[in-house]
Amino acid sequence: MGHDAGLSLDTDTEHLTHHLGHAGAHQHFWVAMLLTLGFAVIEAIAGVWSGSLALISDAGHMVTDSSALALAAMAAWLARRPPSARHTYGLVRLEVLAALSNGVLMLVLIAWIAFEAVQRLAAPQAVQGEMVMVVAAIGLLVNLLVAWRLHQGGHDLNTRAALLHVMGDALGSVAALISGAVIYWVGWLWMDPALSVLVAVLILASALRLLKDAVQVLLEAVPAHIDLAAIAHGLAQIPGVNSVHDLHVWSLSSGQVALSAHLDVASLTEWPRILAAARAHLSPLGIGHATLQAEPSPS
Repeated sequence: MGHDAGLSLDTDTEHLTHHLGHAGAHQHFWVAMLLTLGFAVIEAIAGVWSGSLALISDAGHMVTDSSALALAAMAAWLARRPPSARHTYGLVRLEVLAALSNGVLMLVLIAWIAFEAVQRLAAPQAVQGEMVMVVAAIGLLVNLLVAWRLHQGGHDLNTRAALLHVMGDALGSVAALISGAVIYWVGWLWMDPALSVLVAVLILASALRLLKDAVQVLLEAVPAHIDLAAIAHGLAQIPGVNSVHDLHVWSLSSGQVALSAHLDVASLTEWPRILAAARAHLSPLGIGHATLQAEPSPS
């Protein structure tokens, strides 16, 4: 009969750091959301008044960002809840679901901007370039402030998703600023929808990358920075371990990696020593949740 032995690489310091990280992100998300939503209203009014698609699309982008930031803030708050009998790992995966939802929202927004831009390219509309420049410049400053606030909150998948939205906003503001300047000084009305399409294409690449990362976590794929073969080889090289099987490595959420494996050992009496050696092998790899089962090798 096999004997189970649990190996937990969590420490009180790690739990506290993770908790404080979510707490900080939670506060930064709400501040960023209020700033973004407040300016989105101003930008939408200015976009309609000036006739600028670049401003209207950027305002729509910022409204979408506001909901995305609110979703991210809620996920960060819920992720702070401790494990329960129903959710033994806590609710840390909510940040991944929030990132996935935000990525899908980005794709919808990109499609809308592209559709509107094609309509405007076919039938250019008058745009008040001077107003566009002023509002876009203020919007760029707001976006940079929001991005700075979010950057202080951490680098997990949820925060990356929120930052993607905000940096997309910043690109939209830059595009609107350039568009307003060109229209004001040169009179090229097609510049407004053309730059909107360019920004949409730039955001698309980042949105797809974010969606890929979120889906990989939900599919419990081996994290990109983890070499599964190297882990197996290292565990098998521990004196007293004959083989390693049923090895699984996956992400619970951003920055939280879990592992489980069965180790065939020559003698169960050696298990405490083997367990300590396994701890030394896995800890530098950033694996915070590891469960190892000792199994006596067949004679």
